[in-house]
Amino acid sequence: MSRSLLKSTSIVSGLTLASRVLGLVREITLARAFGAGPMLDAFFIALMLPNLGRRIFAEGAFSQAFVPVFTETRTQQPHADVRDLTAVVAGTLGVALSVVTLIGCLAAPLMVWAFAPGFRDDPAQAALGADLLRWTFPYLMFISLTSMAGSILNSYGQFAVPAAAPVILNLCIIASAWISADSVMVLAYAVFAAGVLQLLSQLPWLMRLRLLPAPRFAPRDPRVRRILRLMLPVVIGSSVAQVSLLLNTSLATLVEDGAVSWLNFGSRLMEFPTGIFAIAVGTVILPALSSRHTEQAPEQFSDTLDWGLRTMLLLGLPSAVGLITLGGPLTATIFGHGRFGAHDIQMTTWVVWAYGAGFMGFALVKVLVPGFYARQETRLPVRYATIGLIAGMTMSLLSFAAVRGLGMPGAHVALALSTSLTAWVNTVLLYRRLRRDGIYRPGPGWAGFALQLLIANGLMAVVALAGAGDLNDWIAMDALHRAGRLGVVIAACGLAYSAALLAMGLRPRHLLMRRAR
Repeated sequence: MSRSLLKSTSIVSGLTLASRVLGLVREITLARAFGAGPMLDAFFIALMLPNLGRRIFAEGAFSQAFVPVFTETRTQQPHADVRDLTAVVAGTLGVALSVVTLIGCLAAPLMVWAFAPGFRDDPAQAALGADLLRWTFPYLMFISLTSMAGSILNSYGQFAVPAAAPVILNLCIIASAWISADSVMVLAYAVFAAGVLQLLSQLPWLMRLRLLPAPRFAPRDPRVRRILRLMLPVVIGSSVAQVSLLLNTSLATLVEDGAVSWLNFGSRLMEFPTGIFAIAVGTVILPALSSRHTEQAPEQFSDTLDWGLRTMLLLGLPSAVGLITLGGPLTATIFGHGRFGAHDIQMTTWVVWAYGAGFMGFALVKVLVPGFYARQETRLPVRYATIGLIAGMTMSLLSFAAVRGLGMPGAHVALALSTSLTAWVNTVLLYRRLRRDGIYRPGPGWAGFALQLLIANGLMAVVALAGAGDLNDWIAMDALHRAGRLGVVIAACGLAYSAALLAMGLRPRHLLMRRAR
């Protein structure tokens, strides 16, 4: 890897970590200020809908379709053509997004009625959700244009400004929650303002590149049509995952006040370690796998996958064990402040356990999917993800109906478990296909490595359970004592895990790629 690429990767990784940390701080602030109740549920629904569009369009389909066309134009055509492409894409995209935003704002009550059925019995909550959505929905337009600007800057090797954009949203929401905890409307205003600021933050850098032309609406331009054709399959693939999320969130509104918030806070605790190391490992091995494929070196390709799986298990299994054994203390320490009460802590703890059961499924996918993308095979991952999501959605509906029918508490936990099932089904299908096609062949020493992990994680679980104790004890503590005790328990777990591995002879050099170095 060249020095410049390593530097760019470090910048993006550092800013992504900062965004993740601020995202967790944002959730802590919201839990403290508003608690898990009808107001915060309404805000999460209002934020979820534009975020679905962002994940499908701005961060997925558009960037993957626009970047190849833009890069090709930049490298093969004069700068005037690059400016013209920027103008027609910005103009066409801007008009389309403006129409979508107008429709979304006008149809806000209908969207809340359709996607939050639990709000129908509470006219005040439904009205609040619609009012919030009118302010949050325009975020889709701003963040999509921001994504376009960021894609342009990335193609010129400027990574810092686009990577820093998510930090703005977190800062705006955190600041607004401190300004006023009387109404969640201030959070919706913050989302709107963050969208504007994120877009404005990119413009000076585009101006320096002389790529800030007057937008021009040109839907029939061949380049625009080409981008649309490239977008279509990615939109379909991305939409499946978001439909599953939408279904689970909609069902959560039928449980009780706070269920949407419990799911959101629980997923945050699961996503934090995933965002730190799982995505990092997947990002690191993708270029290595692509190089091995280009070099027609199947043994080295398999070795790279083998290294990725071993590294992910080494880092991921203790995280999964920690989420399950320390789910209560983590929830109480991080979120259990202010209006986030004992009942909220217990309900969120169950969600953390459910997500912890699927954590390794989420993590291993980050290693297995690059094994397909590096070989330019994109259809199979989409197919397997769709199968997993159908299985998860089926479980969501059946288990939710069963728990609700029996009158049992914790129906929202069934929704989190269905998400974990989705991850595991996807992981198994991807792994089986790589093995069946001979793309991945496990290297020597797996039996011994698996035994080492089993013993080390077992010892860590014993230490964690001993340190966790009774959840009611954590709820009764003040914030300082919770943080101190949790820090000691986590340190003891880390020491037990590392000492066990070292005692069994595992050394860092054993994790180096052999032929793939």
